[in-house]
Amino acid sequence: MEGRVTLGIFQFSLIYLLLIIVLVVMKKSRVNQTKLLLVASLRMTVQLVIVGYILQYVFSNPKPIFTIIFLILMLIFSVHIVIKSRKDLNYNFKIAIGASLTFSGLFVLIFFVTVVVRKSIFNPQYTIPLAGMIIGNAMTGVNIAIKTFMDDINKEKNKINTLLNLGVEPKYILKPFANNALETALIPTLNSMMGMGIIFLPGMMTGQILSGTLPTTAIMYQIAIMIAICTSVCITVFLSLNLGYKSLYNSKKQFI
Repeated sequence: MEGRVTLGIFQFSLIYLLLIIVLVVMKKSRVNQTKLLLVASLRMTVQLVIVGYILQYVFSNPKPIFTIIFLILMLIFSVHIVIKSRKDLNYNFKIAIGASLTFSGLFVLIFFVTVVVRKSIFNPQYTIPLAGMIIGNAMTGVNIAIKTFMDDINKEKNKINTLLNLGVEPKYILKPFANNALETALIPTLNSMMGMGIIFLPGMMTGQILSGTLPTTAIMYQIAIMIAICTSVCITVFLSLNLGYKSLYNSKKQFI
């Protein structure tokens, strides 16, 4: 099996030529997001280069403290991204989201690394990349769920008020909204699992194959990580919504 190919700076820089195609299409379609595309591309490049050098140092100095710091930063930023744009959430709902994302992310990560891979949770080479995929997808899932949940509630205010006036308890009113939001949040992950292998080769598997890993080994890792991601998204969203919606009404069963 042919070994991995290391990209040089010149080879790597050629990929940016593809952005010219995107810019042309956006201009033809009158999509006024040219600045956003350029800023996003530059920001992505700078951030990943910085993280690359940090990870290179961490992998060369595999001390538990570095892995712990990295995980803490991942969790802080993921929670911040979810709640920063949701000004309609109260403090307790935000706490529920943060606690759910932290618990489910760490639970699935620790199980994957220590039970499946059988490595120390403080091993940065395994823990940090896997944490990025597990926590990152959980963050995306809960973001979709919260948006769906709150948008549905705002659309159905009249129906909710009618049910309240009829004496229906708030938890029975909000539970269907939470269930619908959970379903919506799981759809992207489930669709990815449905099309994986036939329609497309996922990023983790492709990266491993390009680096010289046997396809059979890459496949097992990919299946394992997709199940871990699905579990993390499901637990995070379920806990966030079922703990969070209880903060929307008081002990007198009145909406706050």
